[in-house]
Amino acid sequence: MADQDVDFGDLERRMTGAIGVLKTDLAGLRTGRASSSMLDAISVEAYGSPMPINQVATVSVPEPRMISVQVWDKSMVGAVERAIRESNLGLNPVVDGTNLRLPIPELNEERRKDLIKVAHKYAEQSKVAVRHVRRDGMETLKKLEKDGSISEDDSRVSADRVQKMTDGMIADIDAMLAKKEQEISQI
Repeated sequence: MADQDVDFGDLERRMTGAIGVLKTDLAGLRTGRASSSMLDAISVEAYGSPMPINQVATVSVPEPRMISVQVWDKSMVGAVERAIRESNLGLNPVVDGTNLRLPIPELNEERRKDLIKVAHKYAEQSKVAVRHVRRDGMETLKKLEKDGSISEDDSRVSADRVQKMTDGMIADIDAMLAKKEQEISQI
């Protein structure tokens, strides 16, 4: 059967990878609640090269509307503060020695709508990536059928399997998007 010729495990791994990227992107979107993952995408210019913020400081969430960043090297406090201000997250760090406090302001209605649009964009990018993987699988099946490696029936069964896998991944993406929209909309 076609299972030996089409690597369904590889197709599923690639589709799951697209969903993993979406999870990371959505985690970085700011909701009204503090989360240490909000700062994951921020790079700090440290010792002549860009580094993720979690490699120069400890990020914690002591309160629901506050993020605390404890910078390890006193000389890096200014660079960390600058990186956070320039990150377009709308956060204003309050410097207290080597500790930065980031109060999370309430989101206004316009900002919520903008964040929901960004979340939709991320979800659509993931859906496109999943569909590209499906297309690759379908092309492989057509080629195998044309070469005579698999029968038309086996090709159809395998194509249905690839389509069901794709539909499941798209449903997961939609569920993640709906959950994030609810988080963003929550007052």
